[in-house]
Amino acid sequence: MAALPTQPTEHSWRSPLLGELDHVSTDQGQMQYFRRGEGPVLVFCHGWLANANLWRNVVEELAACFTCITFDLPLGAHRLAMDPDSDLTPTSCGALISTALAGLDLQQVTLVGNDSGGAYSQIAVECDLDRVARLVLNSCETPWGKFPPAPFDGLPEIAKDPAALAQLFGALRDRAIRLTPPAFGLLIKHPIEDLVSDSYALPCVCDPGILLDASKVISTASSPPVHDAGQRLIADYRGPVLFAWSPEDQVFPPAEAERYAAALHDGRVAWIDDAYSFTPEDQPQRLAEEIGRFAM
Repeated sequence: MAALPTQPTEHSWRSPLLGELDHVSTDQGQMQYFRRGEGPVLVFCHGWLANANLWRNVVEELAACFTCITFDLPLGAHRLAMDPDSDLTPTSCGALISTALAGLDLQQVTLVGNDSGGAYSQIAVECDLDRVARLVLNSCETPWGKFPPAPFDGLPEIAKDPAALAQLFGALRDRAIRLTPPAFGLLIKHPIEDLVSDSYALPCVCDPGILLDASKVISTASSPPVHDAGQRLIADYRGPVLFAWSPEDQVFPPAEAERYAAALHDGRVAWIDDAYSFTPEDQPQRLAEEIGRFAM
């Protein structure tokens, strides 16, 4: 297992609001997660170039009534690199979530996914339809959109060469660059703390193992596994699904959330104003209200 720095660096910091740190074994390597609170289980999944910090303020709102499990998925802003021979295709990333749920012996959970973490969450539910009692999809891929969506759809080709990806992501050392549309500008509407922003943008730049994982994740991204998982959920999943979406979303069309909800056995839509795709950053209290109401 890779050793963590004895003191947090600008790219390894995690919010104390997430709770206690622990690890779970998966087929791809050791994965970190955080646990806080008691009650019905909520499991939170972030997307590319984000980490557990994305959910810190949502966890703070919900931990009084729920057990909040927040995964630090190997999607480019994590702290522990996966095994050198790890498989991080979309199907394997979804299976990694499912394997982690099984490894922690979590049953009847509410699984919450944001951005590409929502894509992988759909694949995870497809892997084990009975383990996830409820699903929350927050501004993410659907059975009809591209994975990855524009303007990020050129990344898989670049990511085939880790050196090219490192050069591209090196620009993210500049916090001003992070605010532009090709970076996080279309995902985050309101300013976030520098420590959090650094924890998203810098791991790929600072750690070759994290860069290699990101290269695997991004270079293998494609729409068919996500579309197939979504169609399977439409056909076979009987649990309720909440689409927590912003009508201002710049990346994931609100109309697709409505279409997906209508196609499912029990799909519901909750609109969250004044936010972009990273709703847990822009409107954590409103998102927590919707999740808490849905999961009770």
